[in-house]
Amino acid sequence: MKTKAILKIISAPVVFASLCCLSPVILVLVGVSTVSFASSLADTLYGTYKWVFRSIGLLALIASLVIYFRHKGVCTLDQAKRRKNEIINTALVTLLVGIIGYVIFLYGVVEIIGVSLGIWG
Repeated sequence: MKTKAILKIISAPVVFASLCCLSPVILVLVGVSTVSFASSLADTLYGTYKWVFRSIGLLALIASLVIYFRHKGVCTLDQAKRRKNEIINTALVTLLVGIIGYVIFLYGVVEIIGVSLGIWG
């Protein structure tokens, strides 16, 4: 499996899973929110609803995998049974890379932007 295909599969799910902290940053960058409101919103979304966002990200990853395999011609259960090893390996690789991408994006990129904007102290 190519790196470009993996990144294409995991990009939207990583963003969806990170929206708990990314949305306050976007609101401040667009100018529709104050830093104090964004900080409060980030505390609420990350503290109370982080598992909701992570679940949405996981569902988006599953949907991305389904779309990916549909485009590769796996449309029936018989075709899926014949290509079982490829499907399992691809799912495991994308799950692992998705988790790593989520951690790097949320706790690296979004965190640095949030600290620079003063949302997190």
